[in-house]
Amino acid sequence: MANFPVINMDKLNGVERGETMEIIKDACENWGFFELVNHGIPHEVMDNIEKLTKDHYKKVMEHRFKDLVASKGLEGVQAEVTDMDWESTFFMRHLPVSNISEIPDLDEHYREAMRDFAKRLEKLAEELLDLLCENLGLEKGYLKKAFYGSTAPNFGTKVSNYPPCPKPELIKGLRAHTDAGGIILLFQDDKVSGLQLLKDGEWVDVPPMRHSIVINLGDQLEVITNGKYKSVEHRVIAQSNGARMSIASFYNPASDAVIYPAPALVEKEADDEKVYPKFMFDDYMKLYAGLKFQPKEPRFQAMKAFQFQKA
Repeated sequence: MANFPVINMDKLNGVERGETMEIIKDACENWGFFELVNHGIPHEVMDNIEKLTKDHYKKVMEHRFKDLVASKGLEGVQAEVTDMDWESTFFMRHLPVSNISEIPDLDEHYREAMRDFAKRLEKLAEELLDLLCENLGLEKGYLKKAFYGSTAPNFGTKVSNYPPCPKPELIKGLRAHTDAGGIILLFQDDKVSGLQLLKDGEWVDVPPMRHSIVINLGDQLEVITNGKYKSVEHRVIAQSNGARMSIASFYNPASDAVIYPAPALVEKEADDEKVYPKFMFDDYMKLYAGLKFQPKEPRFQAMKAFQFQKA
């Protein structure tokens, strides 16, 4: 199988720009994932976030996770668990309005560091969306504009830790799914692996690389590109030793943004069957909430049926 796509963003500024854009294009069309190095976020910023996140887990989250495992009777689990994930998580929102100041148990230093990190990731997400526009032949800013409703996009972060699991063969760190939203930027542990994507019917490891940012595409980019780019199923495998850190930031459309295929990417003679649906992002999220761990195609079909009912 081809090597996992790694993009050196420094090369976008020189003679290798064309070749680098081709790698991004291939990654979007055939992988749904790629990994960025030299992305402009300073290493010391990432090192600080990693330290603060791991400290916070040890101080606040670890005992809660142990209590949860005990309450669910998972220590001595004998049969496969299909309705739960082996992960400790909390969420924070950055846009349209930040709630970082309201999240309990975060010390002030961590809050400030997360605000700064989120700003840098937001800038990187918008830069990437314009690179995708360039590859797709869309005008610069098209995707960013598509994500705006009456307010800014939805942008938030899921902070996860995947503790060592005594029975990794019986429970997933995170069950297989595609992401509902737009573009996802992941800062993952570089020592403990676990993230996998499904490619050509096989599960492929997303390699841990120090100071890289892993990018994957969500369902909304599949709709806007009318299937040219695909959101890809992925999962996290639980590990018997080593705790894996994962900081995933989701740059998603605004709740009232209307999502539909870019007209420039729809073949003029395409029949309705081959065109993705048009819907409000919030309606899609309501449907996704109950169907996250199921295939995406029925979700698209349901939105299409919903669209025709409203027409």
